Amino acid sequence: MSYTPVIPLSGYAGWKMLGRTMERQQAAFVASASVQRTEEYFREKIGGITTAEDLVNDRRLLEVALGAFGLSDDINNKYFIKKVLSEGTLSDDALANKLSNKAYLELSKAFGFGDFDTPSTKISDFADKILAKYKTRQFEIAVGETNESYRLALNAQRELPVIAAKDSSETTKWFNILGSEPLRTVMETALGLPTSIGALDLDQQVVAFKKKASSLLGTSDPAKFGDPEALDKLVKTYLLRDSLSNSGSSTAGSSAALQILQNSQSRGSTLSLLL
Repeated sequence: MSYTPVIPLSGYAGWKMLGRTMERQQAAFVASASVQRTEEYFREKIGGITTAEDLVNDRRLLEVALGAFGLSDDINNKYFIKKVLSEGTLSDDALANKLSNKAYLELSKAFGFGDFDTPSTKISDFADKILAKYKTRQFEIAVGETNESYRLALNAQRELPVIAAKDSSETTKWFNILGSEPLRTVMETALGLPTSIGALDLDQQVVAFKKKASSLLGTSDPAKFGDPEALDKLVKTYLLRDSLSNSGSSTAGSSAALQILQNSQSRGSTLSLLL
C-alpha cells in the first residue's frame, strides 16, 4: 500500500503546514510497502549491471534510475536513454552534453557507463545515492497528486540551490533553469511572466527573466537562490501568484492571497516590485 501525503489546506497556509510535517510524512512514505519492494529489488540487482544496455533492459531498475533524475516519462524511450548513458559525459559531442535538459547529463554522469572502464554501479554506496534521489522525487510526485503547485515548489527548493552553487556564468545558470520545465513554470509564475515568452529567442528570454528577477531579489544572478531567505521569498511569491491565478472559483482564497501580497507591499518588501 502506498502512503498518500496529508495536505488538508491549500495555498501558502497549506505549504507551511506541509513544511512542518515534511519529515514525518516522508518517513511514512518511504516505509510504505511499494517503496520498500522497489528499494529491495534495486539494491539486489544494480551491482550486476555493467552496461547501459543492461540497465535499459531491466525496466524495474530503469524506473528507479530515471525516477531519481526526474526523467520517468522517458521510460519507453530505451534507445534514446541507452545512447545518453553509453556516450557518457567526457566528450563535447556526447548526446548528454548537447541536450538542454541537464538532468540527462546528471544521469549519465552518475552511472558512468560511457566515462569509465568500471561503472559507478560497482561502487559500494551507489545504490544509497540513487535511491535517496529516487525516494525524494517519488515523495514529491505523491504530493503533486494532491497539489501539483506544491510539487513544483518542492522541486524548486531542491534544484535551485544546486544550480546556484555551480561554477558557471549567470547566463548559463539561467539556461539551466529555463531548460527545466518545472523550474521554468515556477519562475514564470513568480516573476509574473506569460507562458508566451517561450516563443522568444532564448537569449531574449534570459534578458526578460533577469530583469524580473532583479526586481524581486535585487539581483539577476541565480546564485542568489542559494540564500534560504531569497529562495523562500521566491517560493512564497510563486504560491501566492499561483493561488491568485487559480482561485477564480474561490473569492475567499483569492482575497487572502491578495491581502498577503498587499501586506508585503506595505512593508516595503521587494515583492511589491512585481505587482
